[in-house]
Amino acid sequence: MNTKTMNNSDLHNVVHRIVVVGGGAGGLELVTRLGDKLGRKGRAHVTLIDKARTHFWKPHLHEIAAGSVDLNIHATNYLAQSHWHGFRYRIGEMVGLDRTRREVHVAAAHDDEGVPITPPYTRPYDTLIIATGSQTNDFGTPGVAQHAIALETPKQAERFHSRLVNACIRAHVQGTQNGPQQVEVAIIGAGATGVELAAELHRAMRTLVSYGLDRIDPERDIQIHLIEAGPRILPALSERIATAAAELLGRLGIRVRSGTRVTGVTADGVQLASGEFLPAQLVVWAAGVKAAEWMKELDGLETNHLNQLVVQPTLQTTRDPSIFALGDCAAAPWLGREGNVPPRAQAAHQQASHISSQIARQLRGQPLRPWQYRDFGSLVSLGDHSTVGNLMGGLIGGNLWVEGLFARAMYLSLYKMHEVSVHGIWKTTLGTASRVLSRSTEPRVKLH
Repeated sequence: MNTKTMNNSDLHNVVHRIVVVGGGAGGLELVTRLGDKLGRKGRAHVTLIDKARTHFWKPHLHEIAAGSVDLNIHATNYLAQSHWHGFRYRIGEMVGLDRTRREVHVAAAHDDEGVPITPPYTRPYDTLIIATGSQTNDFGTPGVAQHAIALETPKQAERFHSRLVNACIRAHVQGTQNGPQQVEVAIIGAGATGVELAAELHRAMRTLVSYGLDRIDPERDIQIHLIEAGPRILPALSERIATAAAELLGRLGIRVRSGTRVTGVTADGVQLASGEFLPAQLVVWAAGVKAAEWMKELDGLETNHLNQLVVQPTLQTTRDPSIFALGDCAAAPWLGREGNVPPRAQAAHQQASHISSQIARQLRGQPLRPWQYRDFGSLVSLGDHSTVGNLMGGLIGGNLWVEGLFARAMYLSLYKMHEVSVHGIWKTTLGTASRVLSRSTEPRVKLH
């Protein structure tokens, strides 16, 4: 039978069914590779399930929040991507699993006004890859869910930016009647996201008020607080990187508070364990991540205290070889070292490439190979001010310290690698050129 003339139900009865849940950095790269390699050739039926309609590279969410990047220019539409790369996209959020029947349970999808789009449904699979990423871990802190914004999705980042613009306009209208520091932002958590957001906001807010909000003096009326419970910022990175970043943030006037625990968030600010109350019109919670709660009871699959799926070196889950996990939702062992691979975009990128090749081997009847994480170092972008980090630590047995323009170029190359994996070299090149040209006709920061 010619598979080109089959409908979906017929195709499911003949070829291997691969379902990828989650279209983040790793999930979208993986489903694109599988679609190109297997889906187009009729060797497998590949499906992506995600509750969103578009993909945006999560490490750049802080730039949407600051207004430095327009989501509409950088987002990838799942439906178009599936058409171009030989897979199928289905909207919905995974909420359960039946391993005996090999079915994924997907919740009903609704639009922004609550109107139903799709009813609940199940999706059969032969191989399942879970790449649902992570979500904010508020550690049960009172008021976080009601009054703080977590930069988990583009929609949240856009909501923060809208509130930021409104706060600046409100301060401009009020003038100096309320005294100094009329716009205060509290960022809770000084990991990479918090540090990068603080630096990006310093530049973006000054650019924003330069567009006619002349009653605001940025040095007097704008204050950014970066709060970290641990002894220093960037706890997951080297002390040298943390020290360099802290020094630069200090020179920018950003108030860094390490060793400071937050006990509550209100509509007016942040309550500290010391008893001090820190006024803030805008609060961002970036203090920790975990996998989704529903993964704790995913039909008997093994999880850890962060709800991550525990996987073998092959990235297969420990209790079901037909189910893989990658990215932030996977507790993957770091071969040759103690502990698990850190939740970084470069890890998800490597895992996507590995699983793609291993599934192809599996379909040929060949055994799977273990995945070995290659640490290419860590970089932290401080906006236009600087980029600091270390490169190729896993390759040379030590750290190569980099900063300035070279480090900035390396930081940007990480995103370009992702774009090339998703779109190919020519489309990435043309898209980059188009964005560079359009900047000359647009405001330097999003104004709404």
